[in-house]
Amino acid sequence: MERFSGLLDKHDWVIGTWSQFANPEVIDILGSSGFQFTIVDAEHGHFGMETAENLVRACDAAGLVPMVRVPANETHLITKALDLGAAAVVVPKIASAEEAQRAVRAARYGPQGTRGACPCIRAGGHLVGDWRAFAASENSPRIVALVETPEAIDAVRDIASVPGLLAILVGPFDLSVAMGLDGDTVHARVQAAIESVIEAAASTNLPLVMPLFQPDVEGCRQQIDRWRRRGVRVFTVGTDKLLLADHCRRYVAALR
Repeated sequence: MERFSGLLDKHDWVIGTWSQFANPEVIDILGSSGFQFTIVDAEHGHFGMETAENLVRACDAAGLVPMVRVPANETHLITKALDLGAAAVVVPKIASAEEAQRAVRAARYGPQGTRGACPCIRAGGHLVGDWRAFAASENSPRIVALVETPEAIDAVRDIASVPGLLAILVGPFDLSVAMGLDGDTVHARVQAAIESVIEAAASTNLPLVMPLFQPDVEGCRQQIDRWRRRGVRVFTVGTDKLLLADHCRRYVAALR
């Protein structure tokens, strides 16, 4: 299984999406289309960890690096995501350094962390592999902190300074809603907040994951070019649902 960090070692910039359909065949299509990673969304996707495990299996088969967004910053959820084979775990609503530290500890085995240890898990080869080597490798950074509230923006430099984070992911849509801007992700206040996240991540050499929701290709390309000039190297484009919905809408409109 390729690590998220391996993508950054091999590529100038990388592109992924979000998986909200509970269907491995959609994962197949994403992999065949050239996406390099996807975030299996167990927060907003209507499925649990059993389905997430099968979607991660599909990612492995399709050549996609599988990340899993858990519903909350809870140790048992982070443990399950890693046990089923997630290359990284996206933890929502991180709003302080203490919350980021809690997530990092949940992703690590003792004595550094609080992750429960079991050798009979998918990620470890179900006891067929070398448990000690596996356990040592699992203590590498695995947590992507999702910052998506005004409180998180205020604390973003402290969050970015927490040792053991893999990356920071900014949540423009949630942030705009929390600011009372009703999903206006291009509002000046949201854009200023994003800039502060970029600066905080750069100050600690953390990769920043930038979600893009523009369904039109040209608009998305312009945003990628803009943020790449600011040093961003990791992007998610739409979601599987958004991409399908946009294509269907334009297709039907063209037929009429």
